[in-house]
Amino acid sequence: MASANFVDVVIVGAGLSGIGSARHLQRDCPDRTFALLESREALGGTWDLFRYPGIRSDSDMYTLGYTFKPWLERKSLADGPSILRYLRETAKETGVDKHIHYKHKVLSASWSSESSTWSVSVQRSDTDDIIEFDCRFLMMCGGYYDYEQGHTPEFSGRDDFNGQVIHAQHWPEDLDYKAKKVIVIGSGATAVTLVPELSKQAAHTIMLQRSPTYVASIPEEDSWSAVLHGVLPTSWVYRIVRWKRILLQIMVFNLSRKRPQVMKKLLLGQVREALGDDYDIKTHFTPNYNPWDQRLCAVPEGDLFTAIAEKRAEVVTDYVDYFTPTGIRLKSGRDLEADIVVLATGLTMKFIGGTKLIVDGAVIEPSTLHVYRGMMLSNIPNLVQVFGYTNASWTLKSDLTAQYVCRLLNHMRKTGTTMAVPRVASAGVEDEPMLDFSSGYIVRAVEKFPKQGKKLPWRVYQNFILDFINLRLRPIADTVLKFK
Repeated sequence: MASANFVDVVIVGAGLSGIGSARHLQRDCPDRTFALLESREALGGTWDLFRYPGIRSDSDMYTLGYTFKPWLERKSLADGPSILRYLRETAKETGVDKHIHYKHKVLSASWSSESSTWSVSVQRSDTDDIIEFDCRFLMMCGGYYDYEQGHTPEFSGRDDFNGQVIHAQHWPEDLDYKAKKVIVIGSGATAVTLVPELSKQAAHTIMLQRSPTYVASIPEEDSWSAVLHGVLPTSWVYRIVRWKRILLQIMVFNLSRKRPQVMKKLLLGQVREALGDDYDIKTHFTPNYNPWDQRLCAVPEGDLFTAIAEKRAEVVTDYVDYFTPTGIRLKSGRDLEADIVVLATGLTMKFIGGTKLIVDGAVIEPSTLHVYRGMMLSNIPNLVQVFGYTNASWTLKSDLTAQYVCRLLNHMRKTGTTMAVPRVASAGVEDEPMLDFSSGYIVRAVEKFPKQGKKLPWRVYQNFILDFINLRLRPIADTVLKFK
């Protein structure tokens, strides 16, 4: 028997994916009831959690924004508060906010084939009570990393340091870095965002990296958008620029994979133009991997390079030996002085938020599963994990996923079926890691995630055009997805 908290669809997470998925359900499946379960006290996910100075997206808002809500601001690379405002507006304008249950942390989800329902166990952080939500379909929209803690390496002598050590994921609201010496440990998106922003007020800012990352300078405002806004309606401009950005992302990624030396020359040429021939680009900005083997870091209008050129910031490429009372001793023997050390050392990945999956009484180990069409999981009925692109904007894939779910739900309603489950054929699937990226945060956790295969429908493509064809145009029914 269904509980009092029964809905057709439970959406876990009220961030970018969850709000978008709820809106697609509203429009394309208006006869379905749904609820969003959010563990935190506010919507927004990443864009509400991260509060460090300069927080922004390294994906342009024409593709990070939703298909159904044009991004109206001129800045293409938007700051965190602007993105959060966009999400709040979307939730309020559509009425999705009325379906959000805050302080509801999902602990486990148990499927019953007998009743064709999921029973979702939820802990309320305001009361510690454990309650149940029952649903026909489950959408996991909580992203792929641990909201409670980031990756924090062990550093010898850290307790000897007389200054402050903080992790960028947990930025203190009252941190005063004005006229202070700051070291940011890391070289990824968080570090290249923090360094130019901190350098505006800090006495000196150092980006301390073990190895370089490819950094690309991106215009803050899209050139097409600036021209088209004067002659076309906003909605047209959004669609045109969105498709231009999609095709550009695909072109850059394919060029990086097929002609890596060409892409490498273009990226390093940008750095050389900004910093001059005398700067040691080989040491500080030339990685030992090809472009897009790890995610590119985008900086608006080359602000990181400007901070370096103006001597407000410095890049140091070396290993931490140990912390000293006044800073950090490097493996090379050099001492770096600091009042504050910021750990921009990466994320800790967590599959579907750590939710325990149970199917007909059996606990499921995620690493034994295979990903179907980039979203469903082998032998797991009526469940979709919303997982965005690693080489493009997250929302491009989350929108496609939500639209596919709506097509699937309507197909099930039309055919009178209550269960849809991808089944692996007896011949099996040739295993490959679900995420083909060499970034540290992925390497540390990829073995705990489901696998992919070498071909459709078990292949996870990082390509919007292919996914658009597979998820929007191809029939729902195939030889793998079984209905009951």
